[in-house]
Amino acid sequence: MKDSELIEKNLELSFEFTRYLLSHPDMEKRIPKGAMVVLLPDYNEQLKRFNLRNSKRQKEEGQPVVYVRIKGLALGRPSRLVGTKIERVA
Repeated sequence: MKDSELIEKNLELSFEFTRYLLSHPDMEKRIPKGAMVVLLPDYNEQLKRFNLRNSKRQKEEGQPVVYVRIKGLALGRPSRLVGTKIERVA
């Protein structure tokens, strides 16, 4: 997959994650202010590696890092994210 396609997939994931947080406000509280949020889709290994690689390059020193592990996307609303887990890693 080209970088442009991976970026497009990330835009979709970012939109869905925003919708997920609106539906699960308790999860938003688990993300520290100023944290780098890294979306890790278990269903797309190439996109997961792309996001991990880019997050390591862009992380600022001392910045909290949160991994959002996503098992899949489902049809329906309000969010299509399935099996989402938020974990602080730094």
